[in-house]
Amino acid sequence: MNKKLMKAVLTGDIINSRKGDVTEWLNSLKTVLQKYGNEPKQWEIYRGDSFQLVISPEDILIAAFHIKASLKQTKNYDVRIGIGLGEESHSAYKVSESNGGAYVNSGECFENLKKRTIAIKSDHKDFDNTINLILSLILLTANSWSNTVAKTIKTSLENPDKHQKEIAKLLGKSQSSISEALKRGGYEEILKINNFYRAQLSKL
Repeated sequence: MNKKLMKAVLTGDIINSRKGDVTEWLNSLKTVLQKYGNEPKQWEIYRGDSFQLVISPEDILIAAFHIKASLKQTKNYDVRIGIGLGEESHSAYKVSESNGGAYVNSGECFENLKKRTIAIKSDHKDFDNTINLILSLILLTANSWSNTVAKTIKTSLENPDKHQKEIAKLLGKSQSSISEALKRGGYEEILKINNFYRAQLSKL
């Protein structure tokens, strides 16, 4: 496939969306989605607690963990995310009305999540198997993020060029507490997984 034509589509919904006040998670979700593009061309929230985002394949994995960290800042909430890679045969005004292989793969991946919270589907089975195995391992940690750890990881993902000392200042915490939160949350592992994913993606 022509790399320039490849798109990544993220289809997700909110776990425990009916618990508490909807604005608790809705504002967090909108804020993070806005960092990746414009509504409704690149992202859209629909059916109450479902959403879609279309961006470049290189950025999609970090976006998924960014969304997860944003939602898990607030007690009770989490996300389920199905990522699809492929072509975009029709780009509509609304992302929910666009279509192509990336959209089909994303929808099928989301429908088959079962107990997984993040997975990926492309037209390359070996690639999918490798990335999904690695994702299943990091999710053992990420699914258990506390509110504090999630907020620290979200802030670090939003400020990749800042050192821990600067992140600590942003959050009003000590550098040692930031270091510990990132370690508990598997932040370095997420970055390594993303680098591995991008390297494998470049070979498709």
